[in-house]
Amino acid sequence: MTIDLLPDAGPAPHDPAAALPAGADRTDLATPVLSVDVVVPVYNEEVDLAPAVRRLHRYLSGTLPYSFRITVADNASTDGTAAIADQLAGELRQVRALHLTQKGRGRALKAAWTDSDAAVLAYMDVDLSTDLAAVLPLIAPLLSGHSDVAIGSRLARGSRVVRGPKREFISRCYNQILRRTLAARFTDAQCGFKAVRSDVARQLLPLVQDDGWFFDTELLVLAERAGLRIAEVPVDWVDDPDSRVDIVATAVADLKGVWRVGRALATGALPLAQVSAQLGRGALEPATPGVPPGMTRQLARFGAIGVASTLAYLVLFLLLHPVVGAQAANVLALAATAVGNTAANRRWTFGVRERTGAARHQAQGLGIFLLGLAITSGALAVLRATAPGADRTTQLTVLVLANLAATLVRFLLMRGWMFRRGTRGTRPTR
Repeated sequence: MTIDLLPDAGPAPHDPAAALPAGADRTDLATPVLSVDVVVPVYNEEVDLAPAVRRLHRYLSGTLPYSFRITVADNASTDGTAAIADQLAGELRQVRALHLTQKGRGRALKAAWTDSDAAVLAYMDVDLSTDLAAVLPLIAPLLSGHSDVAIGSRLARGSRVVRGPKREFISRCYNQILRRTLAARFTDAQCGFKAVRSDVARQLLPLVQDDGWFFDTELLVLAERAGLRIAEVPVDWVDDPDSRVDIVATAVADLKGVWRVGRALATGALPLAQVSAQLGRGALEPATPGVPPGMTRQLARFGAIGVASTLAYLVLFLLLHPVVGAQAANVLALAATAVGNTAANRRWTFGVRERTGAARHQAQGLGIFLLGLAITSGALAVLRATAPGADRTTQLTVLVLANLAATLVRFLLMRGWMFRRGTRGTRPTR
């Protein structure tokens, strides 16, 4: 079967029925269910394409207990790749060929996955560097519904990898960049061995902008930030010495992608909370009445932000005190740190990343700021009345204690008022 697709082809309607193992009763389904669609994106691979697809087909036919299809996604090859893909599609019943008019691995994957009617959408590189024994562990968590995305990882414990020191160094550096800049927790963004449930793909693919090599990373970061579950499979992986990837150009494009995605996340431009809610990965309801979930993690993040805010407050107070006096310095220092504290807790403690409601939350934060101001100013007034000659060290001690009390009140009000469960536009971090 051969299909020609334009790069911007719209999604084909299909039945999103759950996958069934081979041999299961399908009499209650209106249409046959395809469990897995394995996409092999190719560009000018006339030498390796046929052996790789035949080997993959033999393996899946002999070992996979699910219905499958192999889709060769040719993105504008200029050699004989397209003809070989058509030949394979005519020769092997479970193989189809898609032809795109523009280059780009991400573009090819997006087109093939959008057009697919399978329950699980996977892909692997044509060099088959990843041991095919990892196919079933990759797709099983998705077919069961336990996970939303699955990736092969060359950096996870238990993986076995054979590759040169240069590529090893670049891969580890890139994943560290993702951890430091985008707070990614997955271990390997670049391994060409991934899968995603079709219902998840329908939600995420419209948000993924990259059409090249950064496609994988962007998809994973968005999935993780939406609270989706990513299963990692340690793999055996042998480097392809004939790889024609331009490492420098790819690295530059990846860094640009990191900046673009980071900016979108920072500004709340992506509707990830809605994606999470639609896929059933929102915050868990407490199993026991009165026991709120996520309290420990929220307290830890709130505490870290509180420490940073307190340090900033003290520095500002010390700088302003000689100029404007204790009370005015207290007001100005609190005001300067209140906006940043509210924004940081909104994003990192309570997981609200959308711009919707930001102004309202800042207004509520102002109210909490005024309460904190009353607590700290009141503490200074009491100190002045009881110990008029108190030195600066005593003043700082009193202010620290007053700030601790104000911080506790701030957390309780943020959790129970500003970002309480059920407030529109908020999603407490799990």
